[in-house]
Amino acid sequence: MGVAIDHTGPWTVADVLSLPEDRTTRYELLGESLVMSPAPGVRHQRASFRLHVALDAAARAVGAPVEILEGVNVVLPSGLVVPDLVVADAGATVDDPVTVDVDAVQLVVELVSPGNRTMDRKVKPMLYAEAAVPHFWRLELDPAPMLAVYELDGGRYVERTIALAGVTTHLDAPFPIAIDPAGLSRQ
Repeated sequence: MGVAIDHTGPWTVADVLSLPEDRTTRYELLGESLVMSPAPGVRHQRASFRLHVALDAAARAVGAPVEILEGVNVVLPSGLVVPDLVVADAGATVDDPVTVDVDAVQLVVELVSPGNRTMDRKVKPMLYAEAAVPHFWRLELDPAPMLAVYELDGGRYVERTIALAGVTTHLDAPFPIAIDPAGLSRQ
């Protein structure tokens, strides 16, 4: 069940974090505006979980001092976002915080949802680049799974690789991982 929100004036990160926990809605703060989106569907959750597992296994294989997190609050200079997946420095999560500071984020992954295409493809990548997140991945599920891999270069993301369904693609950053997007969302 959603929560009724009675708020006057601009929103702050503290305002958003004080909202009651609601597993059916994601709350994000863009500038001073609260943005709400529904919880992801089953296909999205399946792909997110499998990519999480693959990232975690790859990080552990090389001893990378990171933690892979799903749906965590990330504080940006311009607000608060909830990326689908985050690779964060392990030290930033030691105290079990409610938020992760963007300075500790090495990689953000967004899975494009039907209702959030513009946010996932344009708005959020721009915000992550402005916040200097070194790596950004965008997983498209339709018409076939495809992973677009971007790296920060001169304050903007530059496409480095497109991983297509049915092909195992080897990536080196933020740590080595081999991935075929085809298996991420298939039942």
